[in-house]
Amino acid sequence: MLVNATAMLQSAEKGHYGIGAFNTNNLEWATAILDAAEELQSPVIIQCTSGAAKWQTSFRVVADIVKDLVEDKGITVPVALHLDHGSYDAALECIKAGFTSVMYDGSHEPDFETNLKRTAEIVKLAHSKGISVEAEVGGIGGTEDGVTSAGELADPEQCKAIADLGVDFLACGIGNIHGIYPADWQGLSFQRLQEIKALTGDLPLVLHGGTGIPVDQIQKAISLGISKINVNTDLQLVFAAATRKYIEEGKDQQGKGYDPRKVLKPGREAIVARTEELIKEFGSDGKGWN
Repeated sequence: MLVNATAMLQSAEKGHYGIGAFNTNNLEWATAILDAAEELQSPVIIQCTSGAAKWQTSFRVVADIVKDLVEDKGITVPVALHLDHGSYDAALECIKAGFTSVMYDGSHEPDFETNLKRTAEIVKLAHSKGISVEAEVGGIGGTEDGVTSAGELADPEQCKAIADLGVDFLACGIGNIHGIYPADWQGLSFQRLQEIKALTGDLPLVLHGGTGIPVDQIQKAISLGISKINVNTDLQLVFAAATRKYIEEGKDQQGKGYDPRKVLKPGREAIVARTEELIKEFGSDGKGWN
């Protein structure tokens, strides 16, 4: 069932577990994520960046793929289709394309006032159509869809100002970064997370850059108010490793091993397995209809 992300994340916030938001890059990714969520009866968020949508032709194609998969596979758990790190224009496009949730990332705007103003506009339009909204305060480290940040700590007062606009969940920088974490990474700032949570109340908070953060830190962050954990690089790595193994073992040269369905199968299975592991780590297994 395709829904917006509000209810599932509110339940996660109250129940102190996290919901995985897994980025899709194509049909194989979306299929694998849905299979894992259905197997473990976990609510799930499938999200897509503008770059990944362009690769798949358009946001509308992405929406059609996910909607059709949910229907034709008989998925019984709640599934939200979410725009990840969207610009103002991308958020408007996804609202039209049939996404059930959008993120307007105003953290890279010239000033906070612009972030505030445009977030308010997106909230008003999206909510009029039953679509949930994620906003961001404080850049997340690394590079995501062409937006680069050093990974600052979000200002708690700015977080409260954005929260007061009526957003449904909020991404806040707490030392997390996109991509692979460097050896000298200092870890998450739980103090800043607690300061933000103290001002934003029961609003579900979002942890971007979930790949590479130690499990104990993710679980502590969940206990302190993180309800959505974004995962992208992690699934790309296991897909690449499984595909590499298939080719290096020469299986593509055995019989009809070159068939793209056979070439892609190990990678798809690896995504399913890793997504299931993460769902269990986040604690959302069995929470499909909480």
